[in-house]
Order: sequence, then C-alpha cells, then structure tokens
Amino acid sequence: MNKEITIKECCTLFTDGDWIESKDQSDSGIRLIQTGNIGNGVYLEKKERAKYISEETMLRLGCTEVYPGDILVSRLPDPVGRACIIPPKIERMITAVDCSILRINDEIVDKRYLLCFLNSPCYYKQITSFLAGATRIRISRKNLERIIVKLPVREKQLEIAKRIDLLTSIINLQIKTLNKLDELIKSRFVEMFGDIEQNCNHYPSCLLSDLCTISSSKRIYQSEQTTVGVPFVRVSNLVELIETDCLTNDLFISEKKYEELLGKSLVPTTGDILITSRGTLGKCYIVKTNDKFYFQDGMISWLYNLDKAITPLFLTYLFDSRYIKKQIDSFQAGSTVAYLSIAMLKKINIIVPPVDLQNQFADFVTQVEEQKATVQQSIDKLETLKKSLMQEYFG
Repeated sequence: MNKEITIKECCTLFTDGDWIESKDQSDSGIRLIQTGNIGNGVYLEKKERAKYISEETMLRLGCTEVYPGDILVSRLPDPVGRACIIPPKIERMITAVDCSILRINDEIVDKRYLLCFLNSPCYYKQITSFLAGATRIRISRKNLERIIVKLPVREKQLEIAKRIDLLTSIINLQIKTLNKLDELIKSRFVEMFGDIEQNCNHYPSCLLSDLCTISSSKRIYQSEQTTVGVPFVRVSNLVELIETDCLTNDLFISEKKYEELLGKSLVPTTGDILITSRGTLGKCYIVKTNDKFYFQDGMISWLYNLDKAITPLFLTYLFDSRYIKKQIDSFQAGSTVAYLSIAMLKKINIIVPPVDLQNQFADFVTQVEEQKATVQQSIDKLETLKKSLMQEYFG
C-alpha cells in the first residue's frame, strides 16, 4: 500500500543564498552550479562553461554547499522543477537562488526513487498547479516543500528505481551514439576539406553575396498573426527545429496570407537556407520539400538562388566552423545585442572547394543520417516505454 508524504517530510530543502554577480566569479575556487547543469535526471558537467567563486564570497553571500547524493531542482523555467542528482567524486560545489537543494533522509525515501518521481508527470502536474496564475514563473521553497510524493515500501522503491534507471541509462547510451555520429560527420568534414580557417588546400574564396541572394521575409504585422493556420517561425522556433527536427510554436498566419506570399515567390523553397540572425547567430536550416511555414523578418535571414559552385549542405557545415564563427564574432565588436544583419552576411568570406568534393561529403552525410534515424527510432521507443512506466508507477 502506497502512502503519501511531502518533500518537506523526507528532505531538508535549501534555497538560501543570493544572486552571484559576475564580479564575484573567477576561474578557480568553489564551483558554481547553475540551472544549465541540471538535465532531465542527469547532472551535466559542462566544464568549458564552468564558473567559480572564492570561499570568502560563498560565506558572505550565504551560499549552500552541494554534496554528492544531493538532488538539485531548477527554480527557473525551461522547465521549472527540472531535477538531477549530484554524482560521487565531484569537485567542491555551491549553488545560489536559481537552484534548490534537496538533502534526502535515506531512512524515509530512496534517493534514486525520489529522483524518478521528480521526473514524473505527477510531479510536473503539481508544479503546474502551483504556478497557475503566477506572474513570475518560479517555484518557491514553500511550494516545493508541499509537493506530495507517492511512497511505496522500500523494496518497491528500489525495484522501481532500478527499472527506470536501466531504461534511462540505455537511452543515454543511445544519445551518446547520436553524438558520436555527429562527431564523425565533423571529422569527415575536416578530413575532406582540411583546415578551412587556414585554407591549407588553397581553395578559391569569395563573398557570400557572390554565391546567393541574401534577404529576409516580408514583415508580418501583429494584426496578421493568428492562433491557427500556417506556423509563423521565430528564432527560438528555428533553433528548436535545427536541433530537434521538430517545430512547436504558438503563432501562425492564415492559409490565405501564406498563399498570397507563396504566389509572390516570398516563401523559401527546397534547398534554400534560413539563418538565425538575432541572439543565437549563424545556425542554418536547409528547407525541406514538405516544409510549410513562414518566418519572422529581421530575426531570420534567407539565402536562395544558390550558385551551382556551392551546395546547401557544405555551406551549412561551413557556418558551423570556427572559420565562419570568427567572422560573425568580429561583426559584433561594440554591439550590445547579438545581431547578424543582411549587410554583415554579404561580407562573409566563403571557401569554395570543388563541387564534386562537396557532393561526396553530402553522400557521406546522407549515409550517417540514415544511421542516426535508426538510433533515434530506438530512442523514441524507449522514451515511450519509460513514459508508460512513469505513468504506471506515479500516475
């Protein structure tokens, strides 16, 4: 028989501390854990972005030290309540007000079981109810302590945690396989084209404006936006589409408006490239045959009428190289907002290898993408099974 207890009854909860200003941060000392280190049930190391503070600063700001076995909970969106467990053998760490620390009473609840619960639909449903009507999306200490945990006997807790952990570990291995395949493509790019930044193969180069037309969309006014119809894509939506191959958005334009734009050749077609141009800069998306959406002007740039000397795929991978990124960074000097204008894009220098070599690279990418699709199907099936088990165990 399950009983129900609150987070407060099985954990000591810490949410004290203060915002840690950049002036208080350094390159060494005590590691500062942030919400970006909290994955879905997994602690994300992210050493390349690590920030530190001194022990003196920790004491002055009242930050709570984090220990292996503690559970961290994000108090900020994306999403609120995301949780992970701190692994063993880790450097000395602290957190501040954007994360909460749950220090578990092992005599009451198994920490792996509690972590599984903190990634369940039941948990997120409770958080959503606390946030209803709130003007500031942030879970308070008081509300975290009120979260109700369904608690079976110890043996059942261990059994549930073991099953969920096994599925999670298999999913994570499959995700690592996807990452390795992505690394394989990047390695092949360097192998085929050499060090692009140094242009060691002495390929010809030209301005991007010499290879394509660079433009944006026709402005869509707020009065033309709808809640149903053809998706209207903003930068965040495009980044999501690039990274996940899925498009979720809440803004649309009418079918009539879309057909009007299509009739005037103002809609991207297969093989055109869209580039993020505000905030996140230089991420590329190659338009597919079945795509049907419109996009926000000024925030997303549009490359079309590509010269036969350049392939969309090669250009996309070139934009992901240091060679292009350094050029984009140089345009940002003195700017307070990250922005990639059409004028800036036109000035970008592009290396142009033989098109036959570009096509060979495209063939290789196609083969690897087929392998990635197979791995992704396996991940999707495992995720479906995991959701089913979470529903069964936690409701």
